[in-house]
Amino acid sequence: MASHAFNSRMAALSLAALGVVYGDIGTSPLYALKEVFGGAHHPVPITPDNVLGILSVVFWSLMIVVSLKYVVFILRADNKGEGGIMALMALALHPLQEDSWLRRFIIVIGLSGAALFYGDGIITPAISVLSAVEGLEVLTPTFKPYILPISLVILVGLFLVQRRGTATVGRLFGPIMMLWFIVLGLLGIASIVHNTQVLQALNPLHGLRFFENNPILGFFALGACVLALTGAEALYADMGHFGRRPIRLAWFGLAMPALVLNYFGQGALLLQDPAAIENPFYRLAPDWFVLPMVGLATMATVIASQAVISGAFSITQQAIQLGFAPRMEISHTSEQEKGQIYLPSINWTLLLAVIALVAGFQSSSNLAAAYGIAVTGTMFITDILAFIVARHVWGWPVWKAFVGALPFALIDLGFFSANTIKIADGGWFPLIFGLMVYLVLSTWRRGRDLLKTRLMADAMGIDGFVDAIDDSITRVPGTAVFLTAKPTIVPQAMLHSMKHYKALHERNVIVSVSVDDVPHVEHSKRIAVQPMKNHFWQVRLHYGFMERPNIPQALEWCAENGLDLNPMDTSFFLGRETLIPRISSEMSFWREKVFVAMFRNAGSAAQFFALPPNRVVELGTQVVL
Repeated sequence: MASHAFNSRMAALSLAALGVVYGDIGTSPLYALKEVFGGAHHPVPITPDNVLGILSVVFWSLMIVVSLKYVVFILRADNKGEGGIMALMALALHPLQEDSWLRRFIIVIGLSGAALFYGDGIITPAISVLSAVEGLEVLTPTFKPYILPISLVILVGLFLVQRRGTATVGRLFGPIMMLWFIVLGLLGIASIVHNTQVLQALNPLHGLRFFENNPILGFFALGACVLALTGAEALYADMGHFGRRPIRLAWFGLAMPALVLNYFGQGALLLQDPAAIENPFYRLAPDWFVLPMVGLATMATVIASQAVISGAFSITQQAIQLGFAPRMEISHTSEQEKGQIYLPSINWTLLLAVIALVAGFQSSSNLAAAYGIAVTGTMFITDILAFIVARHVWGWPVWKAFVGALPFALIDLGFFSANTIKIADGGWFPLIFGLMVYLVLSTWRRGRDLLKTRLMADAMGIDGFVDAIDDSITRVPGTAVFLTAKPTIVPQAMLHSMKHYKALHERNVIVSVSVDDVPHVEHSKRIAVQPMKNHFWQVRLHYGFMERPNIPQALEWCAENGLDLNPMDTSFFLGRETLIPRISSEMSFWREKVFVAMFRNAGSAAQFFALPPNRVVELGTQVVL
């Protein structure tokens, strides 16, 4: 009975993983081979040797990069069950000293990988939806003028519904993507049976001979072949939602065989009819099935886009919790699934960027030039971080970690290098967008560090302050809760409270919130309460970078430690600093300006920490940055 329940749960999780994890890579057949053989940038001539060579490269890239690297190896590098570039960075930072050069290096490349993820996040919806809708042109050229408007309507609609959450739509993701992969496989088989010669591409020698006979063209072709791997990073990023086993079962059980069959089917079609390069994916389908395929492909690309958008929301939340981004409005769209969140500012930024992309590039072929460099850059950074984790977290010898990571790093570096030649043709867009994101993340972190230093310079130790409290200080009824980043110093809000009110509350609770480099903190380790003299208390709260702090809820647990708080007579005091930028040697003036602008527009601390607005008192001070 237990075994049956376990198998049923695994089947359900594997089905869900098909929809969320494999949406991006599952829609790659729409454009990958089309760009290799018919793209505007160094197309490969359609000959039997070239087709077999490219199919061999695609097949073995899927086997090595996706199956071996991500599904088998990288999924082991979990941070308490969570994956993704930010989780991997936090895991790599865990054993390192605060001021070590390696720690600073990991932060730089980790933020770079996260920034490139955003670049990928704006291209995926644009190229996926455009390539799906372009199937209408296969039916009749009459639809060509309407492809762009239809794509924009679908994309705008997709971003408009984000605020409603993905709980309802999410239940349809798995079945739709299962149907999608089954159709991919069946269309591929139907084409392969007419030309079984393509099965020879399973032999890696065909790929090696292709590079041997066409070294320059082969290098250029890698820039398009990598389109078959886009979405592989999602295998790792979504591990926390499903776990290793369902992701592996979904890949080896359906996703990977269906993709291989479809790519080989397209190859067989091109060998039989080279003119099909116009759109080899839709040419696989009979004429009567093209319109239903356009509908199914559109749904599949919307699902793929949804997964990337949700990933952008999640990685932003992680960046906020880890101190690399300012507070933003975060809405939880599901009462059951804590991972389903919505960030309005990120949503509208992505929408504007996607609209600009579609309007500027106007076709999936043009967008393919911009696609790939962000993906391969993130993949290469993952290799470096995985090496550091294997060496410093798992304790592998240097030679073992190096030998394990080197083959993957060389392959990803090859793909990345091939994509650098497309920078002038569109690859600049994700790089510029990623650079902007990196500057925002790094500027916020640096500014917060400088701000902390400035405040600490004038700080007063809490122990000495508490000892100095005597009966001459007027006490008012109730409890005051002061939030501070460092519990060993007197909060600025407390000093200003005494200045304004000339009094202290009967009880004063100093609360600090720490975000640890783990995704989730056990409830038993969530809170630490320490009583002090003169009715003062220190409370330290610990959260993971995947969690949203809820201070009133956490303080309810203080009763077990002798601190029973009545919500009706408890007030929360927050320090609100007003920053004054000035030219300094520690940060350039323009970055000071950027940091101050972000600081002033950051979300409310009361809202971020789930504080009751009617019980919050903000007391400010000016800080020269």
